[in-house]
Amino acid sequence: MSEKDPKIQHLHELRKQAMLGGGEKRIEIQHKKGKLTARERLDLLLDKGSFHELDMFVTHRSHDFGLENNRPLGDGVVTGYGTIDGRLVFVYSQDFTVFGGSLSEAHAEKIIKIMEMAMKNGAPIIGLNDSGGARIQEGVISLGGYAEIFLRNVLASGVVPQISAIMGPCAGGAVYSPAITDFIVMVKDTSYMFITGPEVVKSVTHEEVTFDGLGGAWVHNTKSGVAHFAADTEEDAIFTIQKLLSYIPQNNLEEPPFVPTKDDPNRMDPELNDIVPDNPNKPYDMKEVINRIVDEGEFFEVMPYWAQNIIIGFARLGGHSVGIVAQQPAVLAGVLDIDASVKAARFIRFCDAFNIPLVVFEDVPGYMPGVAQEHGGIIRHGAKILYAFAEATVPKITVITRKSYGGAYCVMNSRHVRADLVFAWPTAEIAVMGPEGAVKIIYKRQLAAAEDPEALKAKLVEEYRQKLANPYIAASRGFVDDVIEPKETRPRLINALEMLRNKRDTNPPKKHGNIPL
Repeated sequence: MSEKDPKIQHLHELRKQAMLGGGEKRIEIQHKKGKLTARERLDLLLDKGSFHELDMFVTHRSHDFGLENNRPLGDGVVTGYGTIDGRLVFVYSQDFTVFGGSLSEAHAEKIIKIMEMAMKNGAPIIGLNDSGGARIQEGVISLGGYAEIFLRNVLASGVVPQISAIMGPCAGGAVYSPAITDFIVMVKDTSYMFITGPEVVKSVTHEEVTFDGLGGAWVHNTKSGVAHFAADTEEDAIFTIQKLLSYIPQNNLEEPPFVPTKDDPNRMDPELNDIVPDNPNKPYDMKEVINRIVDEGEFFEVMPYWAQNIIIGFARLGGHSVGIVAQQPAVLAGVLDIDASVKAARFIRFCDAFNIPLVVFEDVPGYMPGVAQEHGGIIRHGAKILYAFAEATVPKITVITRKSYGGAYCVMNSRHVRADLVFAWPTAEIAVMGPEGAVKIIYKRQLAAAEDPEALKAKLVEEYRQKLANPYIAASRGFVDDVIEPKETRPRLINALEMLRNKRDTNPPKKHGNIPL
């Protein structure tokens, strides 16, 4: 058939029509809002020329409310597959220029097809969300479409990585699909997520709030912990996705990508020997510790704005991806609270599901005390991080830099919950509680009867610190595998990870555990 054949020309015409989505006027409106179109986003996300679209000619099946006279090709979502850095991914990008990106039965079927293909072929699913929600004209049929997507999100969980970018509105039931996925990226000023909008909130609770104040990118990155990343622009959001994928495998049966490094695996950093202050109550920045140890000093932090007393993220050691969990002594002394426990637990479970070794930098004074924490369920939420570490079978290494007190010692990947190796710096303090608290309990009567209780207390605190608040009692029991110089942490970690490369560990056979949710 020649290019001039009417059938070929008809095909070209239909493709041209589909590429325009809701038409040039609506595309112009999208651009005026500072937003890219569904196809422009995919062009930025995927390797040039790699995108293969599926279901371009799908249309909705509605016959009510005048929709029978308006059947745009593609029905408000662009779906297909392509590559990012040469690696296969499956994608869907909602098109706000077509019915406000609203989800119909046909729209949902396109997304479901892509999700099922991703699971069968073992490749990540990336959803670019920009939708007004369920298509009201289709009623319960559109709601059923959402539920079908949620089911696939759950079935794909732990099988292939799932990443959601919120590029515009994501409201009502639509939010539950991103919520189930592994990572959520939001764009400042142009994206928002909420179950009920400002008008409903005002009518029910009489609270006045803007779209951004209720569910904007900054709200979900700092207050709710719903989102993992806040991007300044859509281009930044897409770059974040690309960078994230560079650390994680294609599926649960593969290893993460290896990236050769010029950073010497035997490199030592004498600066680390002086990074922990002599005063145990003085803070320091754990991110500096991490940056000095990992390849090229490059640490890709996840959820940097929420529960900042704990740090999570990806890095490489000797070219291999690792997931890092660390206390941040510079924020709330690195204490474990409800938010920190939830933040770390989900990240640990992601790394375990996708064969990413875990490296823990520990400096924890314990769990956060207080009525609000206890009534908020610190027992239940605090147990999540314990459950996650205990359940994980990937290589797990802990470095205790300073404090490791009480239940938090047990929880933070101790030997007792199957840590493969535990290293401690000479500055480590491992005990049931801090010296001051311990002295007040152990020597309560002596302090009450003393002529100078403060002087006696200072003497007893120092004695306790010398006797118990150090790494050597734990090392004598084998709970700490080695006490190391801080400067040698990088080579020791790389060597340990190499030794653990073929680690095999399993959990007892079961349908699934019952994590305290």
